[in-house]
Amino acid sequence: MPAAVLAKRYAQAAFEVALEKGNLDEWQSDLRRVSALIRDAEVSELIENPKLSFELKTDLAKGKLGGINPLVLNLCYLLISKGKLKNAGQIASEYEHLVDEHRGIKHADVVTATPIDDKDKEGLITRLEAIVGAKVIADLQVDPEIIGGIVARIDGRLIDGSIRNKLKLLKKELVETK
Repeated sequence: MPAAVLAKRYAQAAFEVALEKGNLDEWQSDLRRVSALIRDAEVSELIENPKLSFELKTDLAKGKLGGINPLVLNLCYLLISKGKLKNAGQIASEYEHLVDEHRGIKHADVVTATPIDDKDKEGLITRLEAIVGAKVIADLQVDPEIIGGIVARIDGRLIDGSIRNKLKLLKKELVETK
């Protein structure tokens, strides 16, 4: 099973449990801690080591994670047993997207030709929020090939205000008028 599909399934299950228990924020924080655990190179190496027993791995995880929600700890144990703890970062990220979606927050992937400052970013986010009618969190990327303007993707919707696109449309229009 591809890692992205696996992460979405685990995140969806975690989200449903957290929503039922009414502790979305606690789960979000705890999943971030599990994700941070696997980014620790020494811990990751030990947990991925097939020669170590499951008990040693879970004791290590429990010791490093401290007093997290027991259900999140059980999820951590499940991921260890399946050899999938390396996917904890993706699971935490997918979970955060589900929580944001539940709260009416949209995520936008925005591409600009050059880096933009915080003031321009705020203005851009305000315009995107007006377009989609919801709060927007923007993930900014830079791609000089769009020449200027922006390209934004929100919930499968493409907003292409790039100079590259406008030139392409102008070229098409000029060719059709001949």
